Amino acid sequence: MFDEAKKPLLKVDNLKMHFPILRGIMKRQVGAVKAVDGISFEIMEGETLGLVGESGCGKSTAGRCVLRLYEVTDGKIELDGQDIATLTGGGLRAKRPEMQMIFQDPQASLNPRMTVGSIISEPLYEHRKMTKHERRARVDELMDAVGLARRFADRYPHEFSGGQRQRIGIARALALNPKFIVCDEPIAALDVSIQAQVVNLLEGLQEKLGLTYLFISHDLSMVRHLADRVAVMYLGKLVELGDSETLYTNPQHPYTQALLSAVPHPDPAKAGNIDRVILQGDVPSPANPPKGCNFCTRCPVAIDICHKDEPEWRQIGEGHFAACHLIE
Repeated sequence: MFDEAKKPLLKVDNLKMHFPILRGIMKRQVGAVKAVDGISFEIMEGETLGLVGESGCGKSTAGRCVLRLYEVTDGKIELDGQDIATLTGGGLRAKRPEMQMIFQDPQASLNPRMTVGSIISEPLYEHRKMTKHERRARVDELMDAVGLARRFADRYPHEFSGGQRQRIGIARALALNPKFIVCDEPIAALDVSIQAQVVNLLEGLQEKLGLTYLFISHDLSMVRHLADRVAVMYLGKLVELGDSETLYTNPQHPYTQALLSAVPHPDPAKAGNIDRVILQGDVPSPANPPKGCNFCTRCPVAIDICHKDEPEWRQIGEGHFAACHLIE
């Protein structure tokens, strides 16, 4: 759980990722898609931070920026005290083993021409000097850790189910003993019956290996179960962040309230007491966000100032942050 006595493993400050819009024969820049537009957060050692929001809000882009899979437009990304936003070449390569990613689609993220053993051992070829025997021993160890039989090492990805393929991806991510893992919707492409198994595996590995997760998802129920703290994202910006229990029982931002009101209730008899918030209109384009608050065009309680001034990201309670003019 979140513990203020622990030090942050990851600190993100004013992170921006703007993709240029180019037009004409000369490819002049005429604008930018503000996929991530100035977000700040911390993740403590051994903690899971959930990052939620609807499709297209910039969650996955934020995760890739944190791992420096993109050249970020602006901001600081401190991993274990070192700013990796400006690292290049050998410096960035040396930092790669400490941070890994589990991708959303296990079928698309695994090379169909490589055996499972080769896929899992590929990071060891790149970053470790090991003999063939040592690599095979490490692959066996990793397959045991994720619940795959060692004899499957010589098979190919197409011979496995979706859940088994995701376990292969998890084993590959663990190969270099990383400190920090971005889980980019790792259960979204799996059957419901398999999702709980993969989540339980991730929780078990975190406890055993002391891992720190950024868990990106749009499954709010699963995030509540898994995450210590939750950050809510809308149109490239964070709108609210707090510990899981506080955010789910006492959401303050109108967008968070709308999201949580849409979560199906396990007891239909009690669900009748929940006020559903139906948002009107479509999500604005990140290439042309509205003036003022990004959420003002769909917010059911927006007032004049919301359409003029951008709300300040501020603390509204113990460990609870939000950006809204209407929150006292």
